Amino acid sequence: MKIALNAIAFVPGRMGGGETYFRSLVSSLQEIDICNDYFLICNEQHVESFQLSNPKFRPLTCSYTKPSPLWYLRAAIRHVTPIDILRPYMNNLDVDLIHHPFSILQPINHNIPSVLTFNDMHHEFFPEYFSSYELNARKILWRPSSENATRIIAISEHAKMCLVDRYEIAPEKIDVVYIGYNPQFCIMGSDILESARFRHGLDKPFMYFPAATWPHKNHKRLLTALKIIKERYGFDGQLVLSGIAMKANDEVLDEIVRLGLQKNVKVLGYITYEDLPCLYNLAKLMVFPSLSEGFGIPLLEAMACGCPVVCSDVTSIPEVVGDAALTFDPHSAEEIAENIWRLWSDDSLRKELVTKGLERAKRFNWNNMAQQTIGVYEKTLV
Repeated sequence: MKIALNAIAFVPGRMGGGETYFRSLVSSLQEIDICNDYFLICNEQHVESFQLSNPKFRPLTCSYTKPSPLWYLRAAIRHVTPIDILRPYMNNLDVDLIHHPFSILQPINHNIPSVLTFNDMHHEFFPEYFSSYELNARKILWRPSSENATRIIAISEHAKMCLVDRYEIAPEKIDVVYIGYNPQFCIMGSDILESARFRHGLDKPFMYFPAATWPHKNHKRLLTALKIIKERYGFDGQLVLSGIAMKANDEVLDEIVRLGLQKNVKVLGYITYEDLPCLYNLAKLMVFPSLSEGFGIPLLEAMACGCPVVCSDVTSIPEVVGDAALTFDPHSAEEIAENIWRLWSDDSLRKELVTKGLERAKRFNWNNMAQQTIGVYEKTLV
């Protein structure tokens, strides 16, 4: 097979789990696939972001790509020509199929068989977190992309059910392919951990929440829960936050001040991917209060690093953690607080969840994901 991977929308450092998924897909396909030919369609300035070591992987720089991942959304909303320009470009590619990895087809219609990876549809459940522009963009692109794709990869059963229930996509058109975590997420030695502790000024016991400040990540309710723990139990540790500053960032920073939590919250902002395993290893626990996830890669990363997890009990999250985490209703600050404190103060429970988490994480593997993805490609061309 000759397969094009459409990375037109790829922007390093701005895509969260979508970036992790695609980088790992490219890496794993190179590692396991010696039969098929791949063409990576991307902006010329981003080619170096991928380590293309397999000669069967070739970059195909596209003059229609733009630095901003919203370029194609603006084009679609304004009904101008860039989306139409892409169609003949795609149709003229000498490939058997095109894989679109970021929830939409670009362009929505082309003649070559397509595989669409569908990550989430947060806008359907939390429209209040999106501007009218963003909602209109998703209305124009999300559902038509799912309808027009030849086959769809859903990254969880939850994502599949969303497609079936909300977009009325035939379930037999959708394959669930779980994603994984990179091997650098593991239990680490003390020397490298102490270096990271010093570098980030982590001088107190802390719980960790790695997430870009999107509203659905639920930072503000987590801060309310932290206030409860501080007042009710005398909590004197820290909550460490990392992640890209996004739409709700100013609100989160203001809430920290409003609740008087400046001494209990450390905001690291964006940290390098290489430092992430250190933070999981150093944390006493990871808290993950998200209201909506298509999958939830940090859950795997934490478990693989031996970091006990307390997290939401909604959307895809129970699929990922199974019985290896303590869960709560993410809409209740009281329940979040009670479960965080239960895990924080119970050594035996933390040890139990560390053991379960390490076993649970073994079920998720990038190479398995890549092999199953090749199977979807083959199914698409039958």
